Amino acid sequence: MDQENSASHAHWFLMGMRGIASLPAMILMLSFVGFCALTVQAGIPVEQVVFMVGAVWALPAKVILVSSMMAGANLLTAFIAVTLSSVRMMPMVAALVPEIRGRRTPTWLLLFLSHFVAITAWVYAMEKVVSVPRERRIAFFAGFGITLVLANMLLVAVAYRYVATFPPIVAGCLFFLTPVYFLASIWNSARHRVVHIAMVLGLVGGPLFYWLVPEFDILLAGLIGGTLAWAVERTWRVRQAEKAEIEA
Repeated sequence: MDQENSASHAHWFLMGMRGIASLPAMILMLSFVGFCALTVQAGIPVEQVVFMVGAVWALPAKVILVSSMMAGANLLTAFIAVTLSSVRMMPMVAALVPEIRGRRTPTWLLLFLSHFVAITAWVYAMEKVVSVPRERRIAFFAGFGITLVLANMLLVAVAYRYVATFPPIVAGCLFFLTPVYFLASIWNSARHRVVHIAMVLGLVGGPLFYWLVPEFDILLAGLIGGTLAWAVERTWRVRQAEKAEIEA
């Protein structure tokens, strides 16, 4: 029975690895080529870039780190900026863990796999794990997440010497693919109306707050847009409940 379970876990791990050929993974890898061009411009050695890809697993956080280095920020400032950027992953982890956790999944394994949670892994996993047996979802996500990180580390190591010849517009377009694709993906995969409302308010609020307070535009767009979306959704639910009580 143990050998059978091991074989089943290995099967689903391999199934997760196959996700490296999916559209989200491909677009992320193209974005990492653009990020690689940024690190070349910043003068960061290739071995440090490869380590950064594995250790700081979220492309926006890595961009913030490299931008902080280029701006001459001290270590503490860069640490705080990257930490604040990565806090946004906490709701993703909180939403994903109940979907992939089995009855006997150890906490240490969940903590380890949480390192691989970023937008790509989260969107792909939330879409695919519903068709995976509950006790095999950890293996499936581990296969996808670990393979995705290792593939991008290898890609950066190989591409580093070539991207210096890229025109800046090409590198910028490659990097911009990820946010455009995942805005569409999150919209399409959202299970609740509040997500759509929050995205619309955030997209409208972002340019507005950039014009008013450019230093805090993203923070305010997310905080205010998310709060308003929650309030709108809550009001709608209350009215629906009141309407149902009257009709009953």
